[in-house]
Amino acid sequence: MIRLTWVQPEDLVGHELRQADEDGRGTLPEVAAVRERWHAAGGHDAPPRAGASAEPVTRELRALAGELLDELAAIPSPLPEPSDLDEIVACCPDWPAARPQVRPEPGRVLAAWWGRAAGCLLGKPVEKIPREGIRAIAEATGNWPIRGWFTAKGLPPEIARRWPWNRRSAATSLAENIDGVPEDDDLNYALLALSVLERHGPGFTTEDVARAWLDALPAGRVFTAERAAYRNLLMGLEPPATAVHRNPFREWIGALIRADVYGWANPGDPATAASWAWRDARLSHTANGIYGAMFAAAMCAQALVAGAVDEVVEAGLSVVPPGSRLAEAVRRAVADAAAEPDFERVVDRLYARHGRLHWVHTVNNAALLAAALVHGAGDFAATVGAAVAGGWDTDSAAATAGSIAGALAGGVPERWTTRDRLASSLPGFDGVSIESLAARTLALHEEVRR
Repeated sequence: MIRLTWVQPEDLVGHELRQADEDGRGTLPEVAAVRERWHAAGGHDAPPRAGASAEPVTRELRALAGELLDELAAIPSPLPEPSDLDEIVACCPDWPAARPQVRPEPGRVLAAWWGRAAGCLLGKPVEKIPREGIRAIAEATGNWPIRGWFTAKGLPPEIARRWPWNRRSAATSLAENIDGVPEDDDLNYALLALSVLERHGPGFTTEDVARAWLDALPAGRVFTAERAAYRNLLMGLEPPATAVHRNPFREWIGALIRADVYGWANPGDPATAASWAWRDARLSHTANGIYGAMFAAAMCAQALVAGAVDEVVEAGLSVVPPGSRLAEAVRRAVADAAAEPDFERVVDRLYARHGRLHWVHTVNNAALLAAALVHGAGDFAATVGAAVAGGWDTDSAAATAGSIAGALAGGVPERWTTRDRLASSLPGFDGVSIESLAARTLALHEEVRR
């Protein structure tokens, strides 16, 4: 039996109830009534693990799940976390003025691409392994603190059994197997954003992004919020309804991982970068899910011209409503990383505050990303290593961290590069070189200047 995850109504109710707890609705009597009805009918708060056998779902339970999802969707969040761009800008007292375009150094753009690829590749084999497992593997192979690719060579069998690699990634992402950059959604979305900008230019719309998904992005390569939005597009819904209809993942990390290219196309202009990221993010996300994308895009824009990490993180926070959960999480993470040299203690505090969140939520991963940047202080290995050691969305957090650290440094150490070939299922991109992607990104900037 094929069980399609992230879309079955009975799998979504628990996630939506959890989302309600996070966005201030959880204590409302209407939500309590939905939770009681769901549990009374035999519904669970979490779907079965991937690969686990699932109990047969009755037609009645599935129908009830759909009904309850629609009831929950009609209950607004009481938190002041808008999703409309004008309202977001109005909430940001430090929103930066749009700045004249500056030509970035070609080496910094190339380093941003390589940094994203390397960070993603570092985190791939340990994705879904908890933090303690990542440390056990790294220590057993002489790679703690993490300063190089993971390897199975010398790994004791008992540790390998207890903490198995991400099965889809180990064949291409362990040190002994790396031969070019393997496919990953964290890289596919960067390629897709590049193609949208090449085709539509600075005036691209959310609808252009949606058409690009349907034209080029295989349905099997989208997950969580993106899979829900993809389903909604096929149902005939249009943005922003695609982001909210039966989509409890709308504040997860998917939009953040799609944002880097919007920053690279706007060097030194975090406001424009953030507004472009908003156009993309609203297809599948709301509130903090959107803020994560804007935060990342603004940092990527600033990283191409900045001289220090502090400037980059400040640019990112300037486009996020300061009263939002994401802004608070990032500010506290930055303060911890600045004051505590032991990054493990920093991560302890992150888990104490955000450990209840799903491992691919935006808020906890954005906090980890910011802490890794501050801790790394421009050192590429220290930055991506910290992002992976945090143990949440290891490849996604490290990809964005690597993008920013590479751009800041103006280069990525040779040991963090691979054969210059990137695999992808997107039409026209399989086998593309990182160098050519950097050249195409620079060409985007020339189009904007004309």
